[in-house]
Amino acid sequence: MSQVLLLAALVPLAILVSGCNAFTSTYTRCGSVSSVFGQQQQSSSALNLTPLPKGISPFEKSLSKNIDIQGDFRKSSKKAIDAAIGNNMKRVEIEFPPLLGGSQSKSQFDDFDNIQELDKNKEWTMQLAPTFLGEKEYQKGRVWMIFPDLKECELAKAEWAGQRYQEATFTTIQAVTNYLATGENSGGGYDAPWGENLMSGLSKIMGGKDGDAGLLGDQASLDPLVEGENSPARLWLVIQPGNGGPVEDWVNCEKMALSSPDTTMVVINGALDKVRGGFYPAVFFPKLAATVDRFWKKFEPAFYLKPFSDKGVYGWLYRVYPEPWQVHLEIVKPGKDGNAEVEYMLVDTMDEKPSYDKVVSMLLSVSQANK
Repeated sequence: MSQVLLLAALVPLAILVSGCNAFTSTYTRCGSVSSVFGQQQQSSSALNLTPLPKGISPFEKSLSKNIDIQGDFRKSSKKAIDAAIGNNMKRVEIEFPPLLGGSQSKSQFDDFDNIQELDKNKEWTMQLAPTFLGEKEYQKGRVWMIFPDLKECELAKAEWAGQRYQEATFTTIQAVTNYLATGENSGGGYDAPWGENLMSGLSKIMGGKDGDAGLLGDQASLDPLVEGENSPARLWLVIQPGNGGPVEDWVNCEKMALSSPDTTMVVINGALDKVRGGFYPAVFFPKLAATVDRFWKKFEPAFYLKPFSDKGVYGWLYRVYPEPWQVHLEIVKPGKDGNAEVEYMLVDTMDEKPSYDKVVSMLLSVSQANK
């Protein structure tokens, strides 16, 4: 190649690299010039991957409070769930930070409690359910909203009274398990959390002639489950089972699935990483431990977005099914007027979900290589 041609070929590359270094909005859309893990880094757009949602960084609070982050999560989740169902997957996981976005946006560094998470997961799922109703197979109550307890079901039915929301069937883990899990192959019926039977009995005593004082919620909020009408369900949307609640929720989810194997179960923010990762020791939780390999490890993460903050690096593990897993490094730099500027660098993609330690190691390696 002549020197003229060589120069002509290098000039656009120089412009590209310069543009990449200067671009500091929400996403780095050009390939990095460094090579990590034996391959050149590229942007998610170059690989036809779904880019990270905007405003997710804890250093972008002003942006987070003014955009509908959860709406973006729902759109990507719906696309991913449809793809998983299209590939005949019956066990689907959805995992994301539920408190990001809006005027009260909170990141992993802010204080929050389980009730706030549960309220947001309930709200998020209530708005997801109607997106399935354009297809006939999901109409007439065939989408079941499965709440972790009766009180949450009661609150949701009162708060989301519109017809498009009431089209779904409102029920609970207990009601579904009692309805379905009665045969020998279903695990022997509903596993009640410790203390629930005591509270239920107390509620009936206090209820007097009316029968139930409603201490655990109003039984009237449950929709009837009727074979040939709204049963069997086509889709179960299970809201935050076990996460902050009784571990029996996870045990009962398996019983439900065994009793209706053709129904697609979508678990929303059920903290399945804790279940699969041995957070609950088998010696203390033998029933839960028995479900891990035969049930919970078979779930397909369809929409998954998890922040990583460890050893001085920030990053994200991200996936929208059927795309590969993405690991992103979050780079925070001083900006104008004291506001931080955030860039995201795609570190690598992989077909299998990497471990926590693997993600942290990857982020550290790239962070050090780019200093």
